[in-house]
Amino acid sequence: NKKMVKNNIEIIYEDSNIIAVNKPAGVSVEADRTGKANLVDLLQIQRKDEKKLKIIHHLDKETSGIIVFSKNADTQRKMSQCFENGQVRMVYLALTTSGGEEKSGIIDVPLGEDFKNQQKMRVDLKHGKPAQTKWQTLADFSGISLLAVQPITDRMHQIRVHLQHSGMGLVIDPLYGRDEAIMLSNFKPGYRLSKYAEEKPLIERLTLCAYQLEIENYFEQIQDGKKLSLIAPLEKKFKATIKMLTKYNPKGHAAFVKEENFNRLLDSQPLLLQI
Repeated sequence: NKKMVKNNIEIIYEDSNIIAVNKPAGVSVEADRTGKANLVDLLQIQRKDEKKLKIIHHLDKETSGIIVFSKNADTQRKMSQCFENGQVRMVYLALTTSGGEEKSGIIDVPLGEDFKNQQKMRVDLKHGKPAQTKWQTLADFSGISLLAVQPITDRMHQIRVHLQHSGMGLVIDPLYGRDEAIMLSNFKPGYRLSKYAEEKPLIERLTLCAYQLEIENYFEQIQDGKKLSLIAPLEKKFKATIKMLTKYNPKGHAAFVKEENFNRLLDSQPLLLQI
């Protein structure tokens, strides 16, 4: 039964207080206007647990990757404070249109709601709330770059709007930029299809995923301030796209600033980062 398989959410980590899962793209964290099954409900069904998981932080519906829920109100309160106090580090992977010469930086631009469309955010220098995003280039595939991005503040659509504003918009982002799928024929030299075949996109959804999450002092009650470090294995299409871009760009594996990061991504290992 295909439907059940799709609803089998990958659990990355679980203890008596929290559960971390790998959210599929296209699934809302909680109930939205579409009425489609959301992540909290799917997990409740999957875990056959009466108690509803409590939300600590959010991921956009179209973003895949790591998200943490708490199992009780006390942990929800403590963890929410950790997020607010900057004790949680989230590292996202973003496939973007290549920016300028800079290989890393911090985007410090206030954001506010877009009055014309309440589903959107915009740069608002006058009335926006402060927002900062750190980024570094992991690989430059000429035309497309792979960035590691760490939001310092937690504003809606922050990464998407900040990258777009800085000239490094996501390769696919229907709301803020382009809505064209990434095709292998776009960058593989001498690409040919057999006569009646139709090319399938490598990826046709938002090119952003939450890859790595670290919580400082998570185990402080048990050990001396041990850090909890979690990774969400890359979703199939995201992984295939990175593999193909690495294989067929003019520089090959040398497109990666640190070549080791290519294998780390494929093996779901923590990245070597400067940010």
